[in-house]
Amino acid sequence: MSATLPGDVERAAAGPIRRKPAWRGRTAGLRGFVLQRLTGVALVVYLYVHLGVLSLLLFGESSWRDFLGIVTAKSFLVFDVVLIGAVLFHALNGIRVALVGSGVAVRHERTLLRAAIAIGAIATAYAALHLLGGA
Repeated sequence: MSATLPGDVERAAAGPIRRKPAWRGRTAGLRGFVLQRLTGVALVVYLYVHLGVLSLLLFGESSWRDFLGIVTAKSFLVFDVVLIGAVLFHALNGIRVALVGSGVAVRHERTLLRAAIAIGAIATAYAALHLLGGA
């Protein structure tokens, strides 16, 4: 009385067992999830750095002026553009997560992710032109 169990045929065959990855077919949601987490962590790190920078005000006006001389340079303003991009993507992707999670737009998850990336990229490009002196 040998009962056939799931996977017996695969284990009997020569070679490694090929399994379908759990994330297959869910790449849009997975990518959105990973990017949401990365931008969230980056924004939390920025918050702590920002609070640390504001503590320079405790050291007087001259140290604050020296710091402003550094951060208003064009090479440093690139970091502001990256920050704006992270904030925009995090916010737009959060709207996508809310719509998909509430069941309103489950079928349009990939389209919403692409729209969040496109809108964020366009707005970030505009901000870059404005901050870096192109517009």
